[in-house]
Amino acid sequence: MDLSAIGKQLGPSIREYDEKDVIFYNLSIGAQPEDSLEFVYENAPGGLRVIPSFGVLFGHELQPELASVLKLDPLRSIHGEHSLRVHRPLPPHGKTSTTLTVENIYDKRKAALIITRVETKDEEGECLVENVAVTFYVGGGGFGGDPGPRAERIEAPQGAEPEFRVAYQTAENQAALYRLNGDMNPLHIDPAGAKTAGFDRPILHGLCTFGFATRAIVEGACGGDVARFRELRTRLSEVVFPGETLITEGWKDKGNQGRYIIQTRTERAVVLSNAYAVIDS
Repeated sequence: MDLSAIGKQLGPSIREYDEKDVIFYNLSIGAQPEDSLEFVYENAPGGLRVIPSFGVLFGHELQPELASVLKLDPLRSIHGEHSLRVHRPLPPHGKTSTTLTVENIYDKRKAALIITRVETKDEEGECLVENVAVTFYVGGGGFGGDPGPRAERIEAPQGAEPEFRVAYQTAENQAALYRLNGDMNPLHIDPAGAKTAGFDRPILHGLCTFGFATRAIVEGACGGDVARFRELRTRLSEVVFPGETLITEGWKDKGNQGRYIIQTRTERAVVLSNAYAVIDS
């Protein structure tokens, strides 16, 4: 790994988005008009609302440049963890400026661990959202570098009933829809590409699962009020196949005001773990 890339900043990337982009994103993470009109109709009573995880889309256009700078093979890159922090509710249309910074590269022996931070500002220069992505680059470790700090261990309470439990079924074409937000990796649509990456069939984008979990948190912990959502941090611990049902559960973290311990699972496996969300009261 070229450690001289640490600290390198890409961008700014300027993006304009409107209500159609917001509606498409909300649909791509399962929002439906029969129960979520405010997420899919520009003239809904009270106006169109933006599901906070729309913020993960900012910076997608910088990923090819990042891969070029770090000389990465996309099929060896595994999105391992993601955190989203929302500073202000996202408006249904706007113009943004996004920068991506390579914060660190750690040596995990069999893989390199690459941490990138994406900051998005509005036209007035005020920060809207921050994303931090942790990527495992298989075969990139063993260069004798710093192994990095230990991650905070967050576990769902065993035997305790969650404060909320929300289940959403994904559609068979969920990945085909979600990829049109900007992540065109063939792993998510091409059976041959999926097999090359070691999967029997195409898998759902990790950030699509992240979006479904965000919807569930808005419903279960925020009472439907997107303005109360502040942060979601999670490990993308297992793949999801389109068509599976995602069950998101949240437990109040008694030691941290406004914080919920989060877990998302299918009938087959826990898919989002080591997770927490921060909600305004």
